[in-house]
Amino acid sequence: MTDVSQRPPLDGVRVLDFTHVIAGPYCTMMLADMGADVVKVERPGLGDDLRHVGRYEGRAPHDEDYFYTVNRRKRSIALDLATLEGLETALRLVDSAEVAVFNFAPKTVEKLGFSAETLLARNPRLVYCSLSGFGKTGPLRDRLAMDPIIQAYSGIMSVTGEPSSGPMSVGAPIADVLSGMFGAYAIVCALMEARRTGKGTAIDVSMLEAMIAVLGPRMGETLMAGKLPSRVGNENPMRVPAGMFAASDGKFVSIMSHDQSQWPRFCSAIGHTEWIEDPRFVTLRDRVANREELHALAARTLATAGTAAQWVERFTAERVPCAPVYNYKEALEQEQIADRGLILELDHPKSGPIKVVGPPWKTTLPDPPLVPPPLLGNDGDEVLAAWLQPVLR
Repeated sequence: MTDVSQRPPLDGVRVLDFTHVIAGPYCTMMLADMGADVVKVERPGLGDDLRHVGRYEGRAPHDEDYFYTVNRRKRSIALDLATLEGLETALRLVDSAEVAVFNFAPKTVEKLGFSAETLLARNPRLVYCSLSGFGKTGPLRDRLAMDPIIQAYSGIMSVTGEPSSGPMSVGAPIADVLSGMFGAYAIVCALMEARRTGKGTAIDVSMLEAMIAVLGPRMGETLMAGKLPSRVGNENPMRVPAGMFAASDGKFVSIMSHDQSQWPRFCSAIGHTEWIEDPRFVTLRDRVANREELHALAARTLATAGTAAQWVERFTAERVPCAPVYNYKEALEQEQIADRGLILELDHPKSGPIKVVGPPWKTTLPDPPLVPPPLLGNDGDEVLAAWLQPVLR
């Protein structure tokens, strides 16, 4: 018998993954990274839409690079849910699962007969999770949703960008990823409850609500005072000096003087200790009031008196938060990321060696096997043989 202490925390948990694109697959990938047996249900011949996105220059037609980013450590089975046979097989798999995750539109879930009420009646211990743009209720429940649409509804675009630029989206699918993370968190909590009481749970995750929940700490001004924050670009509305500055080599650094204790250290690092007692800048309130003047002075010095690397060294020595502004390639290749082992290299049966971003945590728990993203339908026979045995409850 395998020592329980040598098994990943979700080892043996069967997750039926009816999701596609990013939000749902990110959620189930997090469960797989903790050891769950995640079986991805896909359309025969087509699979997840993400299999057909991201044909990057220099890559072969069979490479599914975008799909690879959110589907490691999973198995795939192809079922045609438009047929009675496929639907019945899916329902039998639900009977054997502990978790079922969906990111279909609410109407589609109901049309297929996959509502929480229906599946919990079949499998009372099931943890049922639905991820959708707006949730299963409310006037927007049937509205089409993609990450930029949710960003627009959430308010984050209104505070992103320069004052003159107009609203701007964040350059990553954060609504998708964050809602997937919230879904995984809720599922693990519900699994604990199901194992304690024997009763399953229905979870309804809204991408819009996930985004607003994340923005909550920055919405205090609106929540409490009814005021609307303005766009300040790379600056910080509550901290000055703070922003992105060009150095003498044309590269950029991000610097933030977070509180009053860091102000003298900022002045020392930039070589202008006379600013410490300048009446325009003595307190944080003074600096906020004279933001443009102070930032212009700082920008002029930073652009002429040192390279980006030199400024990072100086501000780091003074314990003022700062960083070089990296592009994606530089971010992936930095020593810190290599030291932490975040980038995983997997041997994919079609694409050969591929690289993916691994889970952003380190624990003393055992890791599950590092398995590449699955080929479409590759695990059907194996899954059906194991999962469609009589279920003992």
